[in-house]
Amino acid sequence: MKVYKPAMCVAAVLAGTLCLGAARALAAQSEKKSSPRIINIVNFIRQTDYRLENSDSLMFDAVKRQIALSNKYHFPTTFLFQYDALINPEYQKLMKTSLGKDSELGAWWEITQPHVEAAGLKWRGDHQWVSTAHIAFTPGYTQAEREKLVDVYMEKFKEIYGQYPKSVGSWFIDSYTLQYMYEKYGIVASCNCKDQVGTDGYTLWGGYWNQAYYPSRKNAYMPAQTTGEQIPVPVFRMLGSDPMYQYDNGAGTACQGVVTLEPVYNEGGKNRQWVDYFLKTIVDEPCLAFNYAQAGQENSFTWNSMGEGLEMQFPIYEVLRDAGKIRIETLGESGKWFRENFKHTPATAITTLNDVKNEGNKSVWYNCRNYRANLYWEKDGFCFRDIHLFDENYKSEYFDTPGTGGQFFYYTLPLVDRFHWSTPENKTGLRFVNCGSDGHSKMIAIADPVVTEPSGDVLKTVSKDKNGNSYTITLFENHIEVTSDNKDNWALELSVPSERISILPFKRFDKKSMNAVFRGYEYDIACSKGHVEAGDGTGFVYRLVPSGGKIVIDCKVKGHYPES
Repeated sequence: MKVYKPAMCVAAVLAGTLCLGAARALAAQSEKKSSPRIINIVNFIRQTDYRLENSDSLMFDAVKRQIALSNKYHFPTTFLFQYDALINPEYQKLMKTSLGKDSELGAWWEITQPHVEAAGLKWRGDHQWVSTAHIAFTPGYTQAEREKLVDVYMEKFKEIYGQYPKSVGSWFIDSYTLQYMYEKYGIVASCNCKDQVGTDGYTLWGGYWNQAYYPSRKNAYMPAQTTGEQIPVPVFRMLGSDPMYQYDNGAGTACQGVVTLEPVYNEGGKNRQWVDYFLKTIVDEPCLAFNYAQAGQENSFTWNSMGEGLEMQFPIYEVLRDAGKIRIETLGESGKWFRENFKHTPATAITTLNDVKNEGNKSVWYNCRNYRANLYWEKDGFCFRDIHLFDENYKSEYFDTPGTGGQFFYYTLPLVDRFHWSTPENKTGLRFVNCGSDGHSKMIAIADPVVTEPSGDVLKTVSKDKNGNSYTITLFENHIEVTSDNKDNWALELSVPSERISILPFKRFDKKSMNAVFRGYEYDIACSKGHVEAGDGTGFVYRLVPSGGKIVIDCKVKGHYPES
């Protein structure tokens, strides 16, 4: 069993690694075999962007420089083409003459005017490429139209490069399209955008936070629970989302900020201190099955914006690769490895025990095919910042009906949602409390978590309060177990600001369960050990009260659509 505590920053680790020699590198390789750390460098390519002056030339130049940089470090790199760039002879010549032999070409699934017209459809945009959700992405098209768009792209790609692409990425691809691509053309990997709220007209919220998952046949954002209902194409989460600070960025508002590995962001991938902190999380902290990050950048940002960040990041990847701490491989290679190693979506973790802002915060994400959970230690104490449940029967509203307008929404089923249930001034969470005889509670602050991996799919944290009482949270694939040796009257309690009460999904509380309805879908959350206490709407929303010092939250949920 591995035990983890906060350690040195990546900068210090890198310096030490360079001095330890071949023996240490071999040891690192052996250590990571069972839970590899994988980096995909993915650059996706548009032909044009109406928002930029002289866009075609600047974007082509960016791709040339990306290829040169990858070749310099001998990094396998994935380049994904929009249709308009795919059919451009200049890009074809560039790829055939300059691309490294270990790199990969694939499809970027944003829909453009040449693509639509080649499929015999009518273009609805004001420019050759637009970012408007129902025009640029396949959820805005009928299932028959989606098939035509796939067929014409795949045949053109094969005409140019002699085979069908194995990797297809997009901010989001619907499940019908993914299934069709898999069954007819044999794709092996896909990637989609990190979780976000309101960014560029897309909300993806509550999903498998990082790494990769097998999507449901009814909903490409929802991890499947069973073999029969999953699409056997792993979907990798893009952009390298900050596991500590991305989540709360804009909490309580309608739009989230961006803190990612993308090399254009001054607070993220362009900042050496942040990159060291982020890679420390990816490379050296507990992750269960594997850890993952996507590097690279879309060419619309141009080299002037991305070059400095990429040129800073690549030597770091080189040192980590040469030390055996990371694998750099194409998206297609990662997809093939995932299929060979996991029959179902695995349990993974993202553990961040060092704080880039030196505020003492710590974050642990746990993901599996049944749920995700985020444990968050901050100066004000501890909370479950997020728990979302996964149900393969929850169908995307765009599965068989095209979406309209510039906003698309993808969600899973919330039990705790600090982003949406907070206000900017008042952050919520499921917290440890002492319950007084008068019914009022007082928050218990716990700190200094020790994180262990008891088995390949179980993550355990142990923290103590100021009186020395221990609180243990064990995350299993099917349930969450919480125990304490505190002899006082403790519980887990959710309180939310009064302004957010009306948006909560909870409809009924029984002693052993909670009933909820979210976006027309009904589900129950059972408390198989301990019991549920309902609030009166003016104080707390619900409490989970232990029995024999233990609470068990069942996370294997099966919901349904209420009968009309």
